Amino acid sequence: MKITIRKMGNSQGVLIPRPILAQLGLEVDDEAAMEVQDDALVIRRPQKKAREGWAEASKALAESGDDALVMGGFGNADDAELVW
Repeated sequence: MKITIRKMGNSQGVLIPRPILAQLGLEVDDEAAMEVQDDALVIRRPQKKAREGWAEASKALAESGDDALVMGGFGNADDAELVW
């Protein structure tokens, strides 16, 4: 697909066709990551931060009462024989 570099205010830019944005899962006002790789301009969805949303999910799980241990409790009974 060919595009044209256009003047946009004091800068230059390109219009990204809607089908390409849809393939990336991007919509109006979404943030995206952009970089140059080997003479190519690469635009991609930003990566989620590690553990993003975990705190909210854990809270919701605890509030629902579905946060019991899967394996049950287990102690360190054999540790009594260890010499430190």
